[in-house]
Amino acid sequence: MTQQVVLSGTGLWNPPHTITNEELVAAYNAWAEKYNHTHADAIAAGEVEAKPFSSAEFIEKASGIKSRYAYIKDGILDVDRMRPRIPARADDALSDQAEIALHAAKAALKAANKQPEDIDAIIVSCAITQRSFPAIAIEVQEALGVKGFAFDMLVACSAATFGLHRAYEMVKAGTARAVLVINPELTSPLVNYTDRDSHFIFGDVATAAVIESAETCNSAEAFDIVSTKAVTQFSNNIRANFGYVNTSNDQDPASADMLFYQYGRKVFKEVCPMAAEHILEHIARHDLTPVDVKRWWLHQANINMNVLISKKILGRDPEPGEAPIVLDTYANTASAGSLIAFHLYKDGFNAGEYGLLCSFGAGYSIGSLVLQKR
Repeated sequence: MTQQVVLSGTGLWNPPHTITNEELVAAYNAWAEKYNHTHADAIAAGEVEAKPFSSAEFIEKASGIKSRYAYIKDGILDVDRMRPRIPARADDALSDQAEIALHAAKAALKAANKQPEDIDAIIVSCAITQRSFPAIAIEVQEALGVKGFAFDMLVACSAATFGLHRAYEMVKAGTARAVLVINPELTSPLVNYTDRDSHFIFGDVATAAVIESAETCNSAEAFDIVSTKAVTQFSNNIRANFGYVNTSNDQDPASADMLFYQYGRKVFKEVCPMAAEHILEHIARHDLTPVDVKRWWLHQANINMNVLISKKILGRDPEPGEAPIVLDTYANTASAGSLIAFHLYKDGFNAGEYGLLCSFGAGYSIGSLVLQKR
């Protein structure tokens, strides 16, 4: 258990479609106006609450988000539908989630200078999978031609870091030479596009990373994984109730509480100090202080959370590029956010310099990795 484990390559795939705040607001406001007109009498009688209107300015101020990627744009902006129109595929066809996973996986393999035969395990780790079984990871394994084993794991917005943790442990223990961790975040089907406070939050994307021993690493750019740290604490403040039990509960699988919802103020108040404390404790294990860490690749949920957590860690506002923000164009991509930040902002390191990758989200769950440039 003494061999050095490295992150040797990452991949990023963006869907072909984007949706701006202005587009999203136009559709939502048209839907809200239609809803309020339809329920005018009940609203006047105090029996039904009128739907509030939104604005692009409100969204950007509240979240820092300006646009997001969408796997399928069709249907999301349709006032009579307000959800993506994703055609069903036959059982013998590649699933939507496996398809986007493969795009990121192939990019990560190329970056790591690896072939499918070099990989012993695949982990698909994301907020939600489109089916329970067979595992999306095993479907991807088959499509890539990888031998060995594969499995799915769900840890909401910390799924990517927790997946990297498991990969690190497998390589460290010698049970796998190299592990491909993929985060196909197909979030748009889980979004309630008729909820003013959350319809703008999420975007679709896929990321991937290769974890292997330093002995087998031959990529142009790699980071040693110095250590990992994780913590979970139960909270109901971020939730989605969709699952296979819904029909047995005689619940509508498309009802609002089956989709994503949160109590944002509570999340902000509770997660920010928890994440900052977690990060400071993690780097202290290695006698590091914030001054010793060159870059912070943080979860991309809300710009106000990122700014506050950065200030709690650093004792000041972060310098440009020190804690990079990508949610302005990607929105919240669940577990993929910190990996996107790493993928796009990992350049400029000298050998021996440190960075920290961290996620935080529903659960609550927090996962981090201390990385050192090789």
